[in-house]
Amino acid sequence: MGLKQQQNLTHLHFYFHDYVQGSNQTALRIAQAPNTDKTSSGFGALVMIDDPLTEGPEHDSKIVGYAQGMYGFADQKQPGLLMVMNLVFVEGEYNGSTLSVLGRNQVMNKVREMGVVGGSGVFRFATGYAQAKTITMLDKSGASVVEYDVYVQH
Repeated sequence: MGLKQQQNLTHLHFYFHDYVQGSNQTALRIAQAPNTDKTSSGFGALVMIDDPLTEGPEHDSKIVGYAQGMYGFADQKQPGLLMVMNLVFVEGEYNGSTLSVLGRNQVMNKVREMGVVGGSGVFRFATGYAQAKTITMLDKSGASVVEYDVYVQH
């Protein structure tokens, strides 16, 4: 089954670039409720993502992976997202491995925490958490840039 006696604790640090508009759009609204555009929180919208993960916050920073999945606006009162995504790594020692993240993301909070509920490759049987901190929201290129610190046991 791939079980080991000793588990590793790994800290990953990267930046998530969510392009919601512009020519390099990586986040697309795929569904919404009839009254979504009338709510202040975006409640009922569902967005599919294939967002680059980079070493630094700059748009031209080296890509280390992609966040692939979706987020739904699940809070009627404030911008609160249900995040369901795989972090797919394409560089270095984690190339070909993934982490699965599931949780609530209250985007207006300074730091948010979501659970790591699994993984593959190097991260088989992974558990842990991801902390997200917004660096910029909707910059001139149409992106929100979010700093991630992920801690996983595997």
